[in-house]
Amino acid sequence: MTGIDVDLPGATGAPVPRRGTSVPTAAIATGAAHVEALRRNGHHRRMTPGRVFAWIALALLGVVFVYPFVWLVSASFKPRSEVFDNRLIPETFTLDNYVQVWQEAPLALWLMNTLIVTVLAAVTVTLSSAMVAWGFAYFRFRGRGVLFGLVLATMMLPGAVTMIPVFLIWNGLGQVGTLTPLWAGNLFGSAFYIFLLRQFFLGLPRDLFDAARVDGATQWGVFWRIALPLCKPALAVTLVFEVQAVWTDLMRALIYLRDSDTFTVPRGLKSLVDAFGFGGEWHWEIIVTASVITTIPMIIVFFLAQRQIIDGVASSGLKG
Repeated sequence: MTGIDVDLPGATGAPVPRRGTSVPTAAIATGAAHVEALRRNGHHRRMTPGRVFAWIALALLGVVFVYPFVWLVSASFKPRSEVFDNRLIPETFTLDNYVQVWQEAPLALWLMNTLIVTVLAAVTVTLSSAMVAWGFAYFRFRGRGVLFGLVLATMMLPGAVTMIPVFLIWNGLGQVGTLTPLWAGNLFGSAFYIFLLRQFFLGLPRDLFDAARVDGATQWGVFWRIALPLCKPALAVTLVFEVQAVWTDLMRALIYLRDSDTFTVPRGLKSLVDAFGFGGEWHWEIIVTASVITTIPMIIVFFLAQRQIIDGVASSGLKG
């Protein structure tokens, strides 16, 4: 690429290119000066007392939030007599708890039941909420705002208000005692996820969808092949949030599950507390070990999806 002889004004602290200097050379010199200035300014900002205080505060908050899990992991490697000695490094290290917990409870079956419910619930609520959100974001029809307001108003209802009617419905369908009530309700979407995904859909260029329609794409094709791939961060947030909600859901498991063969992880841990905790033999080492085993999958999920969560929440909050 040949340069054109021009005079370029220099930035503060940057050399002014002379006549006869090519445009690429002048741009490189000016850009390098700006990068150096930004580097010096960034280094200066990192050393300010405010940033130091922010890092210290974040570190302290991190310790506060991490300490309970560190204590739980430490207690799982202790014998029964040392569980509550508050030592983060066990005085007597043992792996017997991790052997005994599999013998005392069908933990593998509980994990499998929870995995099945979690996958079905997360996938169904993500797809159903996305379809409803797409309808509110893309289609123009009379009463759309009122109807969307009614959807959001359902979030104001406490769960206790609908608990008995929903139970009667599932009991009438003969599904009490099965895993179905723990996930099938998600087929109808969630008001919170509908709002989240709608905000993201509203930030997408409508001309893109209109052009696809002109090219012959169906309404379903526009939604499935164009809209959904463009909102992957928001879908990831919805999926991870629902995975966490279902994995830790104890209330519905207590209401609908009767047999230990159908227990999920939260319901199984409740049965362990009843058997070995307050009302049983006081084997707290079994309970804390089971808690560690059932918590690790959620830590892995959040670790793998942390970037998608941040991008999705930030994008959904800025769009629309």
